[in-house]
Amino acid sequence: MPVTIDYYMTLTSPWTYLGSAPFAGIAERNGATVNIKPCKFGPIFEQTGGLPLPKRSPQRRAYRMMELKRWREVLGIPINLEPKHFPCDDAAATRLVIAAKLQGKNAHRLSLELSRAVWEREETLADPIAISSAAQRAGLDAAELRAGGPSDAELDKLHEKFTQEALSVGVFGAPSYVLPSGEIFWGQDRLELLERALKKLA
Repeated sequence: MPVTIDYYMTLTSPWTYLGSAPFAGIAERNGATVNIKPCKFGPIFEQTGGLPLPKRSPQRRAYRMMELKRWREVLGIPINLEPKHFPCDDAAATRLVIAAKLQGKNAHRLSLELSRAVWEREETLADPIAISSAAQRAGLDAAELRAGGPSDAELDKLHEKFTQEALSVGVFGAPSYVLPSGEIFWGQDRLELLERALKKLA
């Protein structure tokens, strides 16, 4: 039986973006299934002691920037350290990811392209054209994904459900990867440890 990894993420996290492609590679190499679950990390931070970026100390913000530079170099993944459209309204893009998930499409690949729009292409996820273009890069059609599918309200309820589920299993930051045992790996810098755990399960 293939292992299913619950993937708690948000489209506007640079760490989710940096880890997305490497995580997809790890899942493929180890025959694991990715169960993507977009979450609202504002409420998660509030309940777990985290702080949104503007409220963090200058020291923490400076270190975050240093780490982004380091990982950009290590991974060789293009990323704008201060993109024009961060933060941005990602509600429509998140709905599309959930719709793709419900239809059995590659929602993980879609999420990567949507994140790339913000962190590499200097686009906003509030722009329907940017969302549509990201879907095309992922081999999907945004209009088809939404046609006849769940309503915005239904997709938003699932978004909230994933958020509450993340809290219930102990998630406090993005990205988080959770194995069926309940073991959590927080952050794209823990992907090597995640792969080691997957190999033990093989």
